[in-house]
Amino acid sequence: MTDTPKPGRSPRKVIITCAVTGSIHTPSMSPHLPVTPEQISDAAIGAAEAGAAIIHLHARNPVTGVPDQSVEAYTNILPVIKQRTDAVLNITTGGSTTMTTEERLAPALTYRPEVASLNMGSMNFGLFPMLARMTEFKHDWERDYLEGSKHRIFKNTFEDIEMILTRCADNGTRFEVECYDIGHLYTCAHFADRGLIKPPFFIQSVFGILGGIGQHPEDVMHMKRTADRLFGDDYQWSVIGAGKGQTQIALQSVMLGGNVRVGLEDSLWLRKGRMAESNAEQVAAARKMIEDLGLEVATPDEAREMLKLKGGHDVNF
Repeated sequence: MTDTPKPGRSPRKVIITCAVTGSIHTPSMSPHLPVTPEQISDAAIGAAEAGAAIIHLHARNPVTGVPDQSVEAYTNILPVIKQRTDAVLNITTGGSTTMTTEERLAPALTYRPEVASLNMGSMNFGLFPMLARMTEFKHDWERDYLEGSKHRIFKNTFEDIEMILTRCADNGTRFEVECYDIGHLYTCAHFADRGLIKPPFFIQSVFGILGGIGQHPEDVMHMKRTADRLFGDDYQWSVIGAGKGQTQIALQSVMLGGNVRVGLEDSLWLRKGRMAESNAEQVAAARKMIEDLGLEVATPDEAREMLKLKGGHDVNF
């Protein structure tokens, strides 16, 4: 059942996060994938104008589109977005599977964002099935990058997680905790018990990455039930549905009282047979779904209050 408000009660606020480019899809997969700093900034601003309260950011090499987690890669992205929107900016510490932990952490450590993402465990991260749908590549790195996911581990050890949490502890950055399987929820609970992550927790459950939990409605329910048992009322739940599962899983989350993430990092499609031409299109579709259920989309400041964020005035960009 949805939690549509009764007469006289304010509608529940739903946070939309938009992940505008990521490190999963390659430029050959879609002409609409943002690559240059200008494209990424424009995509983020468009998503915010469409209703996204939080923008999740990766950077790329502007010529080849390869994921780039250097501090310099964000120089012409973060200030531009901040100047043109009040959306919460979330910097990845996931980067890509080819990077070291130190490389992945550097931008969040330098720029001290309100939110940074943090994966809760090492895992297989299979991108190679995408090769079956591709015949041509714009850049030499793309085939090897996808094929190489057969033998790479996305490394996020207990030591890695603790290092990221402790080194960012004085920055006031809160974490979007990305959980690709049930065990990742228990890892988050472990760090919460040690006081290294503090409530309210922002739990982002990821469904449909090869190597993680699947996209069946029972998988979504299992994640939600487990998070409820571990974190009670001390968390905000959001979901990522990879690929074709984006809309279905977002709808299930909203019906269960949760929040949603969309964007070209997670899916290149708007609906079956229709490629998304922008991140804003996906945000607008999510917003319509939420409002059709009698709920309201959270503004950036409402999201800040829900997640107890430090505010955009206290970042280093």
